Amino acid sequence: MAKSSRQKAKLLYLQKILFELTDENHGITINEMINELEKYGIKSERKSLYDDLKILENFGMDICKTKSNTVKYYLASRDFEVPELKMLVDAIQSARFISSKKSLALIKKLEGLVSKYDGSQLQEHVHIVNRVKTYNEKIYYNIDTVTNAIEADRQITFKYFRWKIDCANGCTVKKEERHAGKLYKVSPWALNWSDENYYLIAFDSESNMVKHYRIDKMEHIEISDDLRDGKSQYEQFDISNYNKYIFSMFGGEVADVKLSVDDEYIGVLADKFGENIFIVKNGEHTFCVTVRVMLSPKFYAWIFSMGDKIEILSPENAVNEYKNTVKQVLKLYE
Repeated sequence: MAKSSRQKAKLLYLQKILFELTDENHGITINEMINELEKYGIKSERKSLYDDLKILENFGMDICKTKSNTVKYYLASRDFEVPELKMLVDAIQSARFISSKKSLALIKKLEGLVSKYDGSQLQEHVHIVNRVKTYNEKIYYNIDTVTNAIEADRQITFKYFRWKIDCANGCTVKKEERHAGKLYKVSPWALNWSDENYYLIAFDSESNMVKHYRIDKMEHIEISDDLRDGKSQYEQFDISNYNKYIFSMFGGEVADVKLSVDDEYIGVLADKFGENIFIVKNGEHTFCVTVRVMLSPKFYAWIFSMGDKIEILSPENAVNEYKNTVKQVLKLYE
């Protein structure tokens, strides 16, 4: 880069230095700025730096200074504060649909939003090892393709797989294409993050239903020339309520289930269904609540996790299904 070009880039490099090397606990003097700029081949003088700092302040950078034995300058505020970034790091770490490799890459990018000192704090917050993560690095391309299809108002085709035990040469878990490898064709409407996984919410014309599919289990996604359908069905679909009444994205019959619950477990229901659930006292230490859920093995497992502190009162088919589920489990231990 020619000398004149370097001088033209001086403000950009000064911004970079303040961004990377300063924060509320770490300032930098004018002489240190001069030395840092020289590393980029840029000569500068004290007087010009004062003018440059003023320009950056007018541009919107929150540059403050501390006075002790020497005057030090630092960037006082940024788009993201460290606690906010720590929450994002936790979200990335806990998301199963993001591979370990991609998780580390994303967290590295987040570190670039703060000073190197605060960045080291984020790095200490990283615990990826031994977490359950997807192996599928193509999930990001899947998300991109699905998003493009939604924007273009087009249907998509894809293959969908599940895990299967293969004991041909020692028992291992392997992928198996569902529907004997037949292509799925659906109208994509939304992407939804639930239970640490990413899902596609789509309309299936063949069954005339809104369904969900795990993005990391979709392969060979292609955008069709056919326009999406199921708009009216999707408009009646409330994705926020869907997340409340579905359990681990297991589908099933939707039903209004009446429960009798011990007082001490009200927090469990509020966490799952929201704090505005309608509660009626039905005993000295119990309350009654009606919630809309999808009846599925995961729902019954959730009920079982609370032992004798919760009882399904209705509908009758839910009561009977739960009884049969418990009986089948008991048979294993007889």
